[in-house]
Amino acid sequence: MNATTQLHAFGQSLWLDNITRELLDSGTLQRYCVDFSVTGLTSNPTIFERAIRNTKAYDQAIHSKTKEGKSGEALFFELAIDDLKRAAALFRPAFETSDGVDGWVSLEVSPLLANDTAGTIEAAKRLHALADCPNLFIKIPGNEAGVPAIEEAIFAGVPVNVTLLFSREQYIAAADAYWRGIQRRIGAGLDPKVNSVASIFVSRWDKAVAGKISGELNNRLGLAISGQIYKTYRERLASADAHRFALAGALSQRLLWASTGSKDPQISETYYIEALAAPHTVNTMPEKTLHALAQLGGLNGVMHEDGGDAEQVLTAFALADVDIVAIAVQLQLEGAQSFSKSWHDLLTLIAEKSL
Repeated sequence: MNATTQLHAFGQSLWLDNITRELLDSGTLQRYCVDFSVTGLTSNPTIFERAIRNTKAYDQAIHSKTKEGKSGEALFFELAIDDLKRAAALFRPAFETSDGVDGWVSLEVSPLLANDTAGTIEAAKRLHALADCPNLFIKIPGNEAGVPAIEEAIFAGVPVNVTLLFSREQYIAAADAYWRGIQRRIGAGLDPKVNSVASIFVSRWDKAVAGKISGELNNRLGLAISGQIYKTYRERLASADAHRFALAGALSQRLLWASTGSKDPQISETYYIEALAAPHTVNTMPEKTLHALAQLGGLNGVMHEDGGDAEQVLTAFALADVDIVAIAVQLQLEGAQSFSKSWHDLLTLIAEKSL
């Protein structure tokens, strides 16, 4: 049993953090499903910008849609939804056999709406309706403006992938928003079965403090934060509210580990994947990391539900004058800014290819 199969056996969903038309056309994504137990994927503006820039696979579609009078965001979302619906069809068996828990793909609202609650709510509803795909998440950032949008989207029946979460506090805010949306649906007599995942970005923590800490703390902050969040997640799963929602037919919001490819060449490509093996969670990873994982002979067990040594490690960082709260805010802001830049680059690229 290789490590990808073992992760699946542990109860963790393995999703690809990538999508390109070439992956679909070549049959590679289908092969990943069969050979590597991949049961979903995530996308973001940076992934699509690279896919369209680095291949000619989208050129004909861009020209055709331009002739139809489409441009800008509208043209892009049609391209993205075309790809994601094809991928969603590959994952439909996983979606159906898991009763809607697994087998998802994700589409992000425009990053330019990161501070626009009303605009995000409208975009989430519109993209959900446009895609008309039962196993497609709409990605909404878990920042201050995004939290109320998450609640409203869930209440409206839109499945949500909450993105750009870094700290336990940010995770709790997003999870509470999901619960509020579900509670409102129950109160209104609506179907409470609206799915969601909360995406925790891991490796960016270690990149943020690289060179500012002593050697023994290198590459330990992301996993410590993750351990702290996982403990809170398990406590929420075991809570009276979770039990009450389950009795009403609601699903629990699953934890998703994102940004799990190694950014430090001094550590293994699978460093974060191996440490974040956990039941009832998702791990989404780049292709390079997926291939490295498939080469492993096995894994060393699963995460501790009590967070393991997370609090001790975080105490060591506090003693080293690392301000976790400030870094979490900064990482979320930088993440939104990075996606906004990719968005501008993406729309500029599409305009150039439309000529």
